[in-house]
Amino acid sequence: MARTTSKLDSIGEKVCSYFSVEDSAREKGLRLSRDSIRFSANAIRAVHRGEFDQARDLIKSSQANVEEMSRTLADHGELSHGGFVHNAQKEYAEACITLALVSGDDLPDPDNLAISYAAYLNGLGEAAGELRRHLLDTLRDGYIDRCEEILGAMDDIYSLLVTIDFHDALTAGLRRTTDMVRGVLGRTRGDFTVALRQSQLEQKLEAFGDKLDRD
Repeated sequence: MARTTSKLDSIGEKVCSYFSVEDSAREKGLRLSRDSIRFSANAIRAVHRGEFDQARDLIKSSQANVEEMSRTLADHGELSHGGFVHNAQKEYAEACITLALVSGDDLPDPDNLAISYAAYLNGLGEAAGELRRHLLDTLRDGYIDRCEEILGAMDDIYSLLVTIDFHDALTAGLRRTTDMVRGVLGRTRGDFTVALRQSQLEQKLEAFGDKLDRD
């Protein structure tokens, strides 16, 4: 019996030591994830204000946290696939993609961002929602041609996402993101169509008024 007790004590010490290391890594990973998400969110806000240089600086800070999180969890397999890792990578991807699409930069590749494909695709879908906001802001400024470009980019995003037909366990719930993009795209197309027709009507009325003045 004493031998069993001694063996259990040895196992207990080993297990506690293991979980202590895992817990420390998890706490550090969570902190890095939260900081990365905060930097990404602020970067997106800067993009909508047209402050692209500030957005790039914030994205670099988000990237640094994502990379350190990956290094921290590299030897902790279960933690490296945790939800907080995916969320940080997704928000980082969303910020990078939103900046690229709004500023006219090249679209970033997931391999260059060093994040999972699932996080990239979900970030791409979230970026489509940010494009709706950008389109509505652009519409208020009267830049119709630019609005058509933005709507085309949103349509391209949806066209890609709808072809990724794999289990949610692999894509981290991409179907829900794709459904969201479809709804956002439909509402945006409707808003843009109404605004475009109103603009065309105003142009016709103005032309008609000018014709009356000449007559």
